[in-house]
Amino acid sequence: MYDVIVVGLGGMGSAAAYHLARRGQRVLGLEQFTPAHDRGSSHGRSRVIRKAYFEDPAYVPLVLRAYELWREAEQATGTDLLLITGALMIGAPDSEVVAGSLRSAKEWNLDHDFLDAADLRRRFPVFAPTPDTVALYEAQAGVVRPEAAVAAHLTLAAEAGADLRFEEPIVAWEADSSGEGVTVPTGRGAERAARLVICPGAWAPELLAGLGVPFMVERQLQFWFQPSGDPDAFLPDRYPVWVWDGGGDGQPYSLPAIDGFDGGVKAAWFRHGRPCTPDTIDRRVTADEVGEMAEMLRTRVPLLPGRFLRAVACMYTNTPDQHFVVALHPAHPQVAVACGFSGHGFKFAPVIGEILADLAITGTTAHPIGLFDPRRFAIS
Repeated sequence: MYDVIVVGLGGMGSAAAYHLARRGQRVLGLEQFTPAHDRGSSHGRSRVIRKAYFEDPAYVPLVLRAYELWREAEQATGTDLLLITGALMIGAPDSEVVAGSLRSAKEWNLDHDFLDAADLRRRFPVFAPTPDTVALYEAQAGVVRPEAAVAAHLTLAAEAGADLRFEEPIVAWEADSSGEGVTVPTGRGAERAARLVICPGAWAPELLAGLGVPFMVERQLQFWFQPSGDPDAFLPDRYPVWVWDGGGDGQPYSLPAIDGFDGGVKAAWFRHGRPCTPDTIDRRVTADEVGEMAEMLRTRVPLLPGRFLRAVACMYTNTPDQHFVVALHPAHPQVAVACGFSGHGFKFAPVIGEILADLAITGTTAHPIGLFDPRRFAIS
């Protein structure tokens, strides 16, 4: 019998398998797709990482630990996972993105610069802000490479002794009423372990139906464009990550050409998709969708969109308050869950893995995760 079974080996599950195995646990990891696949939420070549967290200052100590763990994973595997580019949080002074980022920066004494529209144009001339636009610049923000990160954690987990199986779907699990064991049926038979960690991504509504969280899975699109004008202006040393709060127009964001000019500049909307399920998601991208993104870019960065290169679909799994769910299952203390990352979770993957290892082994963690208790949705 295994000590822990980890269901789902994407961003969070791969990290959990690694942190459990490195602590001497006998780990079985189960994944329905191939390693570092593109069917869920952990693909697209880049994800934003930032410290001045506009969603809530409670995330800051977790993301600071994530920076440390990303660097440890880089050193252990010899791969480049974290690229520092700087980031701009742009919008009206009272917008969620700007005001929330400033709140976290001040509460945690994070290095940052506050820019008015003239400052923004002078330091980053590719932008075209309106006169009332301001920005918070964070020099230590940047980009994490998701596929490489998942692959790195899987490599480290296997090297630490984890048994990792792929293309083995899981549709059910059962926790012993004693609170001391679990059974997970697979195509090979029923696997047993003392503990279970579930990192289901967009499959949370099915695998965690009894959790009491009203998840909403959303189709999201990621676009790449090749800019017109000076190609060097969009490389990571000159074009920072940015999130632009447009109020009622949403929160588009963009990342630099981390794979060179021919690789393109990435752009997307933050929570601007439509409801779907993993079975019904339409992975085709229409001309109208490309046009909408191109128009958004044109009004903010005149040298974009340039030439459209490609687009891919992924999924967000949202909670009603857009905060995570990371906890022991309220009904089953031998089961730890991590889900509902609401489009802003990947940067936290290594620290979530560390937390899940804590919960599975000791039932508690020193990390601050009170904000992520699923029981908050049962209180009305």
